[in-house]
Amino acid sequence: MGPKKKTKSETPSPPTLTPSWPAFAPLIPESDLSLHEAFPGQIVTLPNFFTATLSKTYVSFLSSLPLATTPGKPKRGDAVRVNDRFQVDDPAFAERLWSGTSLRNLVLGTAENDGLGMDDAQRRNLWGGDVVGLNPNIRIYRYSKGQFFDQHYDDSNNVTLPGSPPVPARTTWTLLLYLTSPATGCIGGETVFYPEPETGKKRSKEPPPEPFVVELEVGLALLHRHGAHCMLHEGREVTQGEKWVIRSDLCVKR
Repeated sequence: MGPKKKTKSETPSPPTLTPSWPAFAPLIPESDLSLHEAFPGQIVTLPNFFTATLSKTYVSFLSSLPLATTPGKPKRGDAVRVNDRFQVDDPAFAERLWSGTSLRNLVLGTAENDGLGMDDAQRRNLWGGDVVGLNPNIRIYRYSKGQFFDQHYDDSNNVTLPGSPPVPARTTWTLLLYLTSPATGCIGGETVFYPEPETGKKRSKEPPPEPFVVELEVGLALLHRHGAHCMLHEGREVTQGEKWVIRSDLCVKR
């Protein structure tokens, strides 16, 4: 049996639960940040997207939200996921995370040094189109000791971003913002990717490619391609402390 997939969409919490998110302060200046293509065409990282102080503020705030524990038995075809989460449809927060930080200019290449060094065509090919913002479906994940997310693929979804007129879009890259790490007492919980063998080598006797491990870092933003080109990945079991993540997705015009 092949690897299981996660659900195609996640139902947001009722609008009445829209949080009063803390301000994004302090932030490291855009000129001191840059994107890193950690795995060509698949994984891009942004270290220090949130400062340690801001990450600590958010962990404290998120702890007050009404998180729900993932059902112990997944739906047919879903990957096994054991964590606590909160979801909300919040276009204003998504826009603030996109435009009120360095993320927009770095992704679009309008920052002084985005770190990728790509022209417009290369950038459009990387992101899967013209990026217009972040998915308003904001998800908060907490993984405590013994919790994990088994091997799975992230699906692409069609969304509509608010505006005049509204913008039809689709998601192309997952955005994960880590708020904890071994420095805060979280052990385990790494995100592990499993590259596909090169074309023509699937049936060879050569060993499969080594897994690509993204270690937890406080304030690290991890972007990874999803949909048809998603790499099989998992969130390893947390063995000590708590792993806190803010999740959204890059959206391109459709």
